[in-house]
Amino acid sequence: MAKSVVAALQLGSSPAGKAATLAEILAYEDEIARSGCALVVMPEALLGGYPKGEIFGTYLGYRLPEGREAYERYYHNAIDFNGEECEALAGLSARTGASLVVGAIERDGNTLYCSALFFTPEDGLVGKHRKLMPTGTERLIWGQGDGSTLTVVNTQAGKVGAAICWENHMPALRMAMYGKGVEIWCAPTVDERENWQASMRHIAHEGRCFVITACQIQASPAELGISITGWDNNRPLINGGSLIVDPMGNVLAGPLTGEKGLLTAEIDTDELVKARYDLDVTGHYARPDVFTLTVDETPRSAVRYKNAAGDIKTS
Repeated sequence: MAKSVVAALQLGSSPAGKAATLAEILAYEDEIARSGCALVVMPEALLGGYPKGEIFGTYLGYRLPEGREAYERYYHNAIDFNGEECEALAGLSARTGASLVVGAIERDGNTLYCSALFFTPEDGLVGKHRKLMPTGTERLIWGQGDGSTLTVVNTQAGKVGAAICWENHMPALRMAMYGKGVEIWCAPTVDERENWQASMRHIAHEGRCFVITACQIQASPAELGISITGWDNNRPLINGGSLIVDPMGNVLAGPLTGEKGLLTAEIDTDELVKARYDLDVTGHYARPDVFTLTVDETPRSAVRYKNAAGDIKTS
């Protein structure tokens, strides 16, 4: 039997910035170690923050100077791939023996990406997934990922992949990841709604995989000392809802709402064979005579340099 303990760590980005958020993550080290977790999934944009309600001074056709200043602050609160925050998370993974999937705002040049970072105890930072399609006005502040980061990682808990928040609603992306043999589907999010929980149960049932969704938790605007147009300022900005689901769509743990915490469940990846007996969407239940999906995993760079020998280098 391939049993292991997995978890969603439900936290919120600290208003004090990424250093305070990282410190709060690291404060769970003893609890993660005591739980015996083989895998811990953390929310979308946990490091760097999800600026819910922020408009970045942008209106159709023009932008205000204060919006540029807001973006500058947001940019400086983001992290670098392989930066000091990643080094600290790699250490946490090594000390606890748990693989980690961590939502972060990643800097690359002057562009920000909403990413999920993968860590293993043996090798530290082993990969990332960049959100392919930011939703709505997220496109003001985040770039689009490409097919080169449809990452799948072998961990002690099983084969792990990630889709971030609403890109989970992209059927072609789901099919692409199912085809990679994902056993544990990780869904960092800030979506607190009951509809989101229904989506997670659907993905588990459709893909016949375990699903771990980790959601942020944020206080109300009144508690944070801010006001957001069109929002009940006494209602939490994000109220959690982290969840762990089995391959038949049954809830194993959660939803955890209204509080921070480590939500755990025991899973057994040997159950996947039985679950896929009657539904394997990229195997016996597929119809390749009718439908095919081609996935372009080429890294997309805006600038490519070709030398006299014909070698191509990207910026």
